[in-house]
This record gives sequence, structure tokens and C-alpha cells, in this order.
Amino acid sequence: MTNSQRPYGNSRTPLPPVQTPADGVPTPRTRTPEGSRPAPGGRQRDAFFDNAKYLAIVLVAVGHAWGQLLDDGAVETAYRVVYTFHMPAFILISGYFSRSFDLRPKHVRRLVTGVVVPYVVFETAYSLFQRYGNDEPEHGITLLDPTYHLWFLCALFVWRLTTPVWRAVKHPLPVSLVLAALGSVSPQIGDDLELQRVLQFAPFFVLGLTLRPEHFRMVKRRSVRVASVPVFVAAAVTAWATMPYMRLGWLYHSDAAQELGTAWWTGPVMVWATLGCSLVTTVCFFAWVPRRRMWFTALGAGTIYGYLLHAFLVRAGNYTDFYDQPVLHEPLGVLGLTVFAAAAVTLLCTRPVQRALRCVVEPRMEWAFRRDAGEAARVREQPRPAEVRAPGEKVAV
Repeated sequence: MTNSQRPYGNSRTPLPPVQTPADGVPTPRTRTPEGSRPAPGGRQRDAFFDNAKYLAIVLVAVGHAWGQLLDDGAVETAYRVVYTFHMPAFILISGYFSRSFDLRPKHVRRLVTGVVVPYVVFETAYSLFQRYGNDEPEHGITLLDPTYHLWFLCALFVWRLTTPVWRAVKHPLPVSLVLAALGSVSPQIGDDLELQRVLQFAPFFVLGLTLRPEHFRMVKRRSVRVASVPVFVAAAVTAWATMPYMRLGWLYHSDAAQELGTAWWTGPVMVWATLGCSLVTTVCFFAWVPRRRMWFTALGAGTIYGYLLHAFLVRAGNYTDFYDQPVLHEPLGVLGLTVFAAAAVTLLCTRPVQRALRCVVEPRMEWAFRRDAGEAARVREQPRPAEVRAPGEKVAV
């Protein structure tokens, strides 16, 4: 399994500046909320968002593991429920912390170093892994057809670039829903850069752009948490009942209606219906995210590492026929695989992994960019600290 300075919309209350980690999910610089602690450099990280990111990346890894065992009805039911909200939650948070993105040089640099560079590096790495790990010497390297989970980086790049447009549009959310519907009836779009997913998931990014802190405080209410229990039960029942009739492609949002074997007019209906279900389950997921610091809160800052790396394990299992073992198709085997996936992605989010791979996941690359003239001027204008000298000491002139 993503630098706000002012809120999106007409609110007059300014938001504080933020730091932007490489996963595209910056963290507000505010007074310390409940369960938060200062990050390095005096900045504050909201424990709620770090907790949400960690839990979402665990569900991404577990979902990818379950995806290899879909011959079991119970596993597929859980898989369908998880797929309604784990990526929408990531996308919504990414949109929420992209509200102040514009085309200033510092934002463009962060977009290149935090999204483009990791995509190029890991797309190449996964292509080579498939070529040699799966004995496919003819498998090529292409940056236009994202491997497996890397579609998210392509989508985040496009969404970030279009943020100024969404902020300028009077009714951005309805416009994004129309574009999602148009994508669902346009098989000509093809697979380049996973533009179907870019269009069909865009409403969650745009929704994140329009949200304000008070909206997240609302989902933390006890009443929402209690109401989420029957909602998840209903989601599981619906997922079980619709398995024979509803293809998984509707949850992936990667194909047009015609490519899923249905009439074109079902595209907008199904896209809007699934997005609506995803919104409800995403709210229920946020309602259960802890607000205080937990043992895993610090791992929320490293979720991009877990997201980029965990698929190597999934792919290795595919290449070695690991998932064909009979034990994995029994309840204890499924439980063991679930625990393994959660533990593996947790380890991949830890500090040692971050330090080892920061050069390709969060590279500074100062050598590749011109220095912003405005930034340089601000540095020159900063007052120098007062010179300290002993009593009676003369100062050279």
C-alpha cells in the first residue's frame, strides 16, 4: 500500500504550513493534538493520520495476499469488503494534504523526488524481477504500463498536477464524478498510465481537497463508530451475495463497462454505486482509527516503503507457485498468511528500511534542480545571530 497553507474553499481560517513526506501525505504543523508528538525539527504529526496510513497499508498487503486465494468464498468476501475502502482511504488522505499544492518550484521538486523518481526506480525493479525471477527473458521495461500496485504513483502524479484546476473549478466534486462516469464508458482509454483508475478514483482525491479538519473530527464521534458495525456487517453480506453476479473489476476501477462484458450504460451506474459504498465504508474505517499514539503510530511515516516493497513478496509467491500449497487453502493457512502479510509490511515500514532505501524513495536530489531565487533571497535576508565576545574584546572592522 502520498503543505497545506490555506483551506480549500471559502473558509477564512488559515491552515498552518506543513511538512511533506515522500508518500504524498504531508502532516500539518499545528499545536500538539491528543496523542501526537513533535516530529524532528519541531513539527507536529497528527497521530490519527499516521495511524490511518499504517492500518490502510496493512490492509493493502493483506488484501494482496488474499487475492491469491479467491477460490475460498469467505476469503473473497473479506477481500471485496477491504477493497471497497483501503485505497479510497489512502487517496482521500492524499487529497486532503494536497490542498495547497501549486506549480511553485518547491512543490514540483517534491512531486518529482517523492513520486516520479520512486515510480521509475521501482517500475524498473519490478520489471527486472519479473524478467529474471519468473524466467521471462522477453519481458520488457516500460514506464507507460504500471506494474501491479504502482498505478497509485501514476495517479497521484496526475492528481497532484491537476490540483490547481480542481481548486479553480466552482463545483469540483460533481465534475470529478462526471469524469469518472465518462471513463467507465470509454474502453478506448486503454492501459497507459492506468488512466481508467486515475479517472474513476479521482472523486476521492477531489473530496480530500474539499475537506477540512472539522470533517475528520466528525467521523471520530462515538455514534459514528457504533453505526459502523452494522454497516460493515451489511457490506460483508452484500459482498457474499453479489459474488456470483458482480465482477471484481468494478472494485478495481481499472476497466470500462464494455471491457467487463456489460452494456455501456451500466458503467456510470456501477461506478457511482461502488464509489458511494466506498465512501460509506471509508468513513466507517476512519471511525475506528485510534486518535492517540499507538505502538504503530511512528510507522505511519514510512508507509510508502511498505507500499513499494511488499509486492516483491507477493510476486515471489506467484513465481514459485507458493500459493498453490493445499495448506494455504485451509482456515489456519489463510490465518497464517494474513499474519505474515501484516508482519512483513510492518517491518518494511520501519526506520532501518527507511534509512537503507531513502536514496531511492525519498531522494533529495538537490543537484538536479535550480535553486529557487525567492528561497535564496529569503535565506540571505535572515538576520545573522548576534556575535558573542568577551568583555573589552575589540571587534575588527
